[in-house]
Amino acid sequence: MIKVIPILLAVLYGLMMYRFSVWRTGRELDEKSTVLADPKLVEMSKQMAKALDLPRINVHIYEIEPVNGLAAPDGRIFITRGFYNKFRAGEVTAQELASVIAHELGHVALGHSRRRMIDFSGQNAMRAALGMVLSRFIPGIGMWIANMMTSLLAAKLSRSDEFEADAYAAALLTKAGIGIGPQISLFQKLDALTKSGGGRAPAWLLTHPKTDDRIAALEKMQLKWDN
Repeated sequence: MIKVIPILLAVLYGLMMYRFSVWRTGRELDEKSTVLADPKLVEMSKQMAKALDLPRINVHIYEIEPVNGLAAPDGRIFITRGFYNKFRAGEVTAQELASVIAHELGHVALGHSRRRMIDFSGQNAMRAALGMVLSRFIPGIGMWIANMMTSLLAAKLSRSDEFEADAYAAALLTKAGIGIGPQISLFQKLDALTKSGGGRAPAWLLTHPKTDDRIAALEKMQLKWDN
């Protein structure tokens, strides 16, 4: 029984982290976001909402500078201020930004957003439990190995989610009359758009598939639909 207690404590820790993460994420998004009101982007959102038989799509501007989009577990879609500024500067079209909204809708519709919050707590629990076990056999580096293993697993799962969300977005954009073209053209710009000031890609790109692979998957999908 004593040997099991550390694992039970790790699982309890994971559940507590899940609850805290949901609360903290929701609070930060509430405090740092405003409803998207740009006429062109609102029109794009209406087209997609109509294709989904929804009254509207809840899209917000998240007041941070990194270029990104995200979906909250409650179904809200967020475009960062940095991404919106790229649109205002003419570096990104309304159709391309619509493809980001469609992609994030995919994460919501496919359950990725909520699952990621649960996965986060599970990863913490697994990391803690695995670290405790390995540290007994490999003192000093057991926790490091546990961190590496859980991080690699999380990255693999995240890349799978991205491909699924890309496919969902492609289908939605096609049904809405926008097409896959803007999705592909945005991917062709994405690496340049997300570079940091020092010329390095942000850490979140490590959990995403290679851009060329995502484009190839979309082109294959388009060829299949055309035939």
